[in-house]
Amino acid sequence: MPKDYTLTRTTTHWLGQFSAMASPCEVLIATDNQKMAEHIAALACNEARRIEQKFSRYRDDNITYKINNANGRKIKVDDETANMLDFADQCYQLSDGKFDITSGVLRAIWKFDGSDNIPTQQQIDAIKIKIGWDKVIWQRPYLTLQPGMEIDLGGLGKEYAVDHTALLIKPILETGVLVNYGGDIFSHGTKDKNQPWRIGIDDTHATGKKARGQVELNKGGLATSGDARRFLIKDHVRYSHILNPLTGWPVPDAPRSVTVIASTCLDAGMLSTFAMLEGKNADAFLKAQGVQYYCQY
Repeated sequence: MPKDYTLTRTTTHWLGQFSAMASPCEVLIATDNQKMAEHIAALACNEARRIEQKFSRYRDDNITYKINNANGRKIKVDDETANMLDFADQCYQLSDGKFDITSGVLRAIWKFDGSDNIPTQQQIDAIKIKIGWDKVIWQRPYLTLQPGMEIDLGGLGKEYAVDHTALLIKPILETGVLVNYGGDIFSHGTKDKNQPWRIGIDDTHATGKKARGQVELNKGGLATSGDARRFLIKDHVRYSHILNPLTGWPVPDAPRSVTVIASTCLDAGMLSTFAMLEGKNADAFLKAQGVQYYCQY
């Protein structure tokens, strides 16, 4: 049976690569032991795809589908899903309602498909009725959505998968590892002879892929939020794909990209998204958090 991943030897580490969550995924393993590298690459691939299958909104056989099609019925969820919902609730409270996992329904009117089609205020008002975590009844382990509402854990799933994969690897690998799922990253340990992992930060203003700079990461998470590749332009106005669920409109004056380093990938993703939702105040928001970050306008 063919493997679901590839494994390549570099001068300093093994590189396992596969696809999951609509992203290129890789795990960099600082070991000379090929069997260990094979085991970790397979573990990472299986875990990333397990989480994707469990929480993807594109499937009709998982807990997300069951919740979104309950038509007002109360749904009991497992502990892992409950933990995700608890974190989503925390994000909603901390962001004053700007981070809302029920806001995915806005994709029905905001396409970001290369066109300049901007929805009307009437369309936005009609769909906002279906948005609002405050309308959801969440009493762990039971969740009740109003008919027509949906949840979308896509804004948390990849970062969670990165952290959880790294958590599974840590007890079985004494040397360093870096987990990178589509640019969402967690590392622990060093690459080689106490040399840190070096990660490039894309220059959002460059034509093609060009690094703006590098960061060193020994232990912790890194995540990037941005609209450098998903936006609309109409009448010389740029509309970001970062949407404010309270208004239904793109966040004005949002940065092109925000990269944050934090203790976990999930925390880094939360802070980078919060910063984008702050628009022109993103830099001030991040300074107040006391984290290392890179903000590009």
